[in-house]
Amino acid sequence: MTDFNKILEKAKELETKMKESQENIKKIKVEGISGTNSVKVILDGNGEMQKIEISDQIIKEDKTIIEDLIVAAHNNAKAKLKNKTSEEISKATGGVGIPGFKWPL
Repeated sequence: MTDFNKILEKAKELETKMKESQENIKKIKVEGISGTNSVKVILDGNGEMQKIEISDQIIKEDKTIIEDLIVAAHNNAKAKLKNKTSEEISKATGGVGIPGFKWPL
Protein backbone atom coordinates (compact mmCIF):
# COMPACT_ATOMS: atom_id res chain seq x y z
CA MET A 1 0.00 0.00 0.00
CA THR A 2 2.90 2.39 0.43
CA ASP A 3 3.28 2.79 -3.33
CA PHE A 4 -0.33 3.91 -3.60
CA ASN A 5 0.19 6.36 -0.74
CA LYS A 6 3.26 7.76 -2.49
CA ILE A 7 1.26 8.22 -5.67
CA LEU A 8 -1.45 10.08 -3.75
CA GLU A 9 1.14 12.30 -2.08
CA LYS A 10 2.73 13.12 -5.44
CA ALA A 11 -0.68 13.87 -6.94
CA LYS A 12 -1.51 16.25 -4.09
CA GLU A 13 1.90 17.89 -4.44
CA LEU A 14 1.36 18.33 -8.19
CA GLU A 15 -2.11 19.75 -7.59
CA THR A 16 -0.69 22.33 -5.19
CA LYS A 17 2.04 23.30 -7.65
CA MET A 18 -0.47 23.58 -10.49
CA LYS A 19 -2.68 25.91 -8.41
CA GLU A 20 0.37 28.05 -7.65
CA SER A 21 1.24 28.12 -11.34
CA GLN A 22 -2.27 29.21 -12.27
CA GLU A 23 -2.01 32.08 -9.79
CA ASN A 24 1.43 33.04 -11.11
CA ILE A 25 0.16 32.95 -14.69
CA LYS A 26 -2.63 35.39 -13.80
CA LYS A 27 0.06 37.88 -12.71
CA ILE A 28 2.04 37.70 -15.94
CA LYS A 29 2.16 40.79 -18.15
CA VAL A 30 3.80 40.72 -21.58
CA GLU A 31 4.44 43.43 -24.14
CA GLY A 32 4.18 42.85 -27.87
CA ILE A 33 5.79 45.30 -30.24
CA SER A 34 5.57 45.96 -33.96
CA GLY A 35 6.76 48.56 -36.43
CA THR A 36 9.94 49.51 -34.55
CA ASN A 37 8.02 50.33 -31.37
CA SER A 38 5.24 52.07 -33.30
CA VAL A 39 2.60 49.87 -31.68
CA LYS A 40 2.79 48.20 -28.27
CA VAL A 41 0.22 45.82 -26.86
CA ILE A 42 0.18 44.57 -23.26
CA LEU A 43 -1.56 41.30 -22.40
CA ASP A 44 -2.23 39.80 -19.00
CA GLY A 45 -1.80 36.13 -18.11
CA ASN A 46 -5.27 35.30 -19.38
CA GLY A 47 -4.47 36.75 -22.80
CA GLU A 48 -6.68 39.79 -22.26
CA MET A 49 -5.41 43.02 -23.76
CA GLN A 50 -4.72 45.50 -20.97
CA LYS A 51 -3.26 48.37 -22.93
CA ILE A 52 -2.36 49.48 -26.42
CA GLU A 53 0.04 52.29 -27.27
CA ILE A 54 0.25 53.81 -30.75
CA SER A 55 3.00 56.30 -31.53
CA ASP A 56 2.06 59.71 -32.86
CA GLN A 57 4.12 59.12 -36.02
CA ILE A 58 2.17 56.00 -36.98
CA ILE A 59 -1.21 57.76 -36.64
CA LYS A 60 -0.41 59.60 -39.87
CA GLU A 61 -0.12 56.29 -41.76
CA ASP A 62 -2.83 54.58 -43.77
CA LYS A 63 -5.52 52.85 -41.73
CA THR A 64 -4.66 49.37 -43.07
CA ILE A 65 -1.02 49.78 -42.03
CA ILE A 66 -2.08 50.69 -38.49
CA GLU A 67 -4.45 47.73 -38.37
CA ASP A 68 -1.70 45.36 -39.52
CA LEU A 69 0.71 46.75 -36.92
CA ILE A 70 -1.86 46.24 -34.15
CA VAL A 71 -2.39 42.63 -35.21
CA ALA A 72 1.38 42.05 -35.39
CA ALA A 73 1.94 43.54 -31.92
CA HIS A 74 -0.86 41.43 -30.49
CA ASN A 75 0.54 38.26 -32.09
CA ASN A 76 3.99 39.12 -30.74
CA ALA A 77 2.60 39.54 -27.23
CA LYS A 78 0.60 36.33 -27.49
CA ALA A 79 3.72 34.36 -28.50
CA LYS A 80 5.63 35.80 -25.54
CA LEU A 81 2.74 34.94 -23.23
CA LYS A 82 2.65 31.37 -24.50
CA ASN A 83 6.39 31.02 -23.78
CA LYS A 84 6.07 32.45 -20.27
CA THR A 85 3.05 30.26 -19.56
CA SER A 86 4.92 27.17 -20.75
CA GLU A 87 7.85 28.06 -18.51
CA GLU A 88 5.55 28.41 -15.53
CA ILE A 89 3.87 25.07 -16.26
CA SER A 90 7.27 23.39 -16.59
CA LYS A 91 8.23 24.66 -13.15
CA ALA A 92 5.13 23.07 -11.65
CA THR A 93 5.31 19.77 -13.48
CA GLY A 94 9.07 19.40 -13.54
CA GLY A 95 8.94 19.45 -17.33
CA VAL A 96 6.45 16.58 -17.57
CA GLY A 97 3.43 17.31 -19.75
CA ILE A 98 -0.04 16.36 -18.62
CA PRO A 99 -2.00 14.67 -21.43
CA GLY A 100 -5.26 16.38 -22.24
CA PHE A 101 -4.55 19.37 -19.99
CA LYS A 102 -4.97 22.71 -21.71
CA TRP A 103 -4.11 26.17 -20.41
CA PRO A 104 -6.00 29.36 -21.23
CA LEU A 105 -3.98 29.97 -24.39
